[in-house]
Amino acid sequence: MSNNIHSTSIIDEGAIIGNSTKIWHWSHICAEAKIGEKCSIGQNVFIANKVIIGNNVKIQNNVSVYDCVTIEDDVFCGPSMVFTNVYNPRSFITRKNEYKSTLIKRGASLGANCTIVCGVTIGEYAFIAAGCVVNKDVKPYALIAGVPGKQIGWMSKYGEKLNIKIGEEGKVICEKSKEVYFIKNGECNIIL
Repeated sequence: MSNNIHSTSIIDEGAIIGNSTKIWHWSHICAEAKIGEKCSIGQNVFIANKVIIGNNVKIQNNVSVYDCVTIEDDVFCGPSMVFTNVYNPRSFITRKNEYKSTLIKRGASLGANCTIVCGVTIGEYAFIAAGCVVNKDVKPYALIAGVPGKQIGWMSKYGEKLNIKIGEEGKVICEKSKEVYFIKNGECNIIL
């Protein structure tokens, strides 16, 4: 295994960490966590036991990835963003049997300080703005902002806002990548 793990980080025995993954200062990876190849785990990151992280995932500083979160390949988790795993926590009531699963699909970007409430799925290449609170499923390529999160546009796979308004339909081209997208019935798909 060829990894760069800082000496201050704690990697519990049994954790699976893919090749070429970097783990920075003061992070803690629990024993049952599974992390793919070529990931970057920032400073002061906590990754719980029942977590699966794909390849080429970037988790920035001060992020806690709690049980029942699955992150697919090529996802970006911005600094200090938050995952939850219990919908209605109370300090004096144990609710570990009520954890809800959260799925972050391939290529999604989760902005700094956003909160992902447990039990949601974030679609492929969706873009969650900084500070947003997501409490329901997000469509692929959707641009979500606000509290609570609301769709305000569409994003290309390349990470550029597509020049089409919510509710409009038709073809649109990403100005940077020149990829063509087709939006119909509230869904966005790339045309190969």
